[in-house]
Amino acid sequence: MKKKVLIASFDLAIGGVERSLIGLLNSIDYQNYEVDLMLFKHEGEFFSLLPEGPRLLPEDPIYSTFRKSISQIVKDGQYPIAATRLLAKFKSNFEGKLKRVEEPGYLTIQYGWEFSRPFLPQLTKEYDLAIGFLWPHYFIGEKVKAKRKVGWIHTDYSNIFIDKRTEYKMWKQLDQIVAVSEECSNTFLEVFPDLKKKTMVIENILSPEFVKQQAELGSALEMKKYPGKTVIVSVGRLSHAKGFDQAIRACRQLVDKGYDIAWYIVGYGSLKTELLHLIKELKLEDYFFLLGKKTNPYPYIKASDIYVQPSRYEGKAVTIREAQILGKPVVITNFPTAKSQANDGKDALITPLGVDGIVAGIQRLLENPLLKDTLSKNTTKIDYGNEQEIQKLYSLIN
Repeated sequence: MKKKVLIASFDLAIGGVERSLIGLLNSIDYQNYEVDLMLFKHEGEFFSLLPEGPRLLPEDPIYSTFRKSISQIVKDGQYPIAATRLLAKFKSNFEGKLKRVEEPGYLTIQYGWEFSRPFLPQLTKEYDLAIGFLWPHYFIGEKVKAKRKVGWIHTDYSNIFIDKRTEYKMWKQLDQIVAVSEECSNTFLEVFPDLKKKTMVIENILSPEFVKQQAELGSALEMKKYPGKTVIVSVGRLSHAKGFDQAIRACRQLVDKGYDIAWYIVGYGSLKTELLHLIKELKLEDYFFLLGKKTNPYPYIKASDIYVQPSRYEGKAVTIREAQILGKPVVITNFPTAKSQANDGKDALITPLGVDGIVAGIQRLLENPLLKDTLSKNTTKIDYGNEQEIQKLYSLIN
């Protein structure tokens, strides 16, 4: 008899976690495992990439609220959920200001789930294994019947502000905790050291063949408007964590130093207006470009001369590995988990955090074509595939 598995996440919008979920779903042996997929909202640009193996459960109107604005939740008549969301927003903003938190968004999400728990329905089917793929994991912990329950960590816990007591209660409900890198695991265990025995690492499953195929399927026409420039590409959500505001300031310094560059950002997010204002303020309209949401970012990475990840913090940035698979010289900032992403000087440059560090890393490649070429050639000698990670998941099920 096939083992029954449930995998739960929010949606399939463009993002590293969502790409990792597609990689996981493509790797499962459906001859031996019966997999149900619970997406709170049936939307997202990666929907077309869903394999045939998993059974997509019907969308639940209450769980779909976690991907809606408060005003939309009110329009839909989900008044108790709207009230809990307002309370969560008020409490997180108050605590954020009180404790001078730079980004209280994690608190808002955490309290949103905490307060809405009494109004959330349970699943009736019982599973051998239930996986919460995207934090927080209240759904898996409290609303699902399963012999074993697992929650994934994609985040660097040293850089987020959460209510630790509430968070600890959530993790205690799970049988296993999976981090996507050793560094993610380490930063998590610094916060919750007594959860060490049930914490393990399963890396994001990535197929080099898939990345290379996707890179050939599209074009990057928007990047051909400025011939002769060195093309820099970064991919990610327009959020505080990704550091694109610092990238814009770094671009200004590089242009002032006389470098002829064109820096393109592939991604979308809440900071778009703020970033566009900064581009205008620093007079970078001919040098720094926000390309917006792209279902297939790989042709843009392929068309770059240098790939840069200017993040303040990361769990495991899938885009870095994708750029390496496509043979690009990569510059990443020295966020806490950076050394799990690359070998400094071998297949990437790890440069200090902040604007000056970003400038120094890019300038080093612009000034040293031999180093740039060496980094690129080294990536072609490394096998970045890790499809064997799926065996660790099977061990959890069995």
